[in-house]
Amino acid sequence: MPDSVAVAAVTFDRPDDVSTLLDSLAAQSANITSVALVDSGKTPVQDIAEASPAPVTYVRSNTNLGGAGGFSLAILTAMASGADWIWIMDDDAHPEDPNCLAALLEAAQEHRMDVVLPLVVAPGHPDTLSFHFRLDGKLTHDRAQVEKLGFIPDVGHFFNGALIRADIFFRVGLPDLRLFIRGDETDFMIRLRRAGIRFGTVTSVALTHPAAWAEVQEVAGERLHVLVPENAFKQFYFYRNRGYLTWKYKRLRSFAADAVGYPVHFARTRDPRGFAAWLRAYAAGMRGRRFGPPSDFGF
Repeated sequence: MPDSVAVAAVTFDRPDDVSTLLDSLAAQSANITSVALVDSGKTPVQDIAEASPAPVTYVRSNTNLGGAGGFSLAILTAMASGADWIWIMDDDAHPEDPNCLAALLEAAQEHRMDVVLPLVVAPGHPDTLSFHFRLDGKLTHDRAQVEKLGFIPDVGHFFNGALIRADIFFRVGLPDLRLFIRGDETDFMIRLRRAGIRFGTVTSVALTHPAAWAEVQEVAGERLHVLVPENAFKQFYFYRNRGYLTWKYKRLRSFAADAVGYPVHFARTRDPRGFAAWLRAYAAGMRGRRFGPPSDFGF
């Protein structure tokens, strides 16, 4: 009997994207036993979920749990279905073709992995990756360059498209609710590595998801860059969570890169307010402070 797969998905006010995602899940050649869809949006999408050809279990949250909390609830709901594998999806992502899940399952078996991920490509730009890979010390968004490497062990962009054996969550836990957004995926990956759980990227299949190209700011060519999210809301969470994870896991290389990269970036862009916002959020994270939903901070 083949392994069973349940999807853990989250949504927040993206009805059109949810419809696209559910249709693409229903079209997968490998069987999906259930789709746990956690909806924290201001405009519920229950009608879309109920009309979907996919086997959706709709879970309404009247509290905005953030990405981390939403994924945690979706994962628990998916696990409760008894599935062997949990396939994680954001609402603005969807599998590129109907064979995506089948290829991930096959790769997990072939490479004896408990976690596998697809590539992530930009909408309308199937040859360009939404998130960069570092090859030979250089950043690349070129799908062809990465694709030719075949299976890439110990590398992946979480959480979109991550196919995770259900029992792994008992070993490393769920996404950390305190991180809310931006950083929960890094924390989870670090926990996988520390637990000795093998994972990797399957380069033969891809998900479509909005790109983060504009966030990458070069500081010293391709040797050093920093990420600056698009708005103050995302910037706060990214900076705070990066500071928190740097301190929690004693990531000295990350601290050195940030301590040099961000001051140089904000000096070059002549943005003292940006620097002050980074410093406050990063320092709060390193001290383990200011956790919680955005309403706590006036966003």
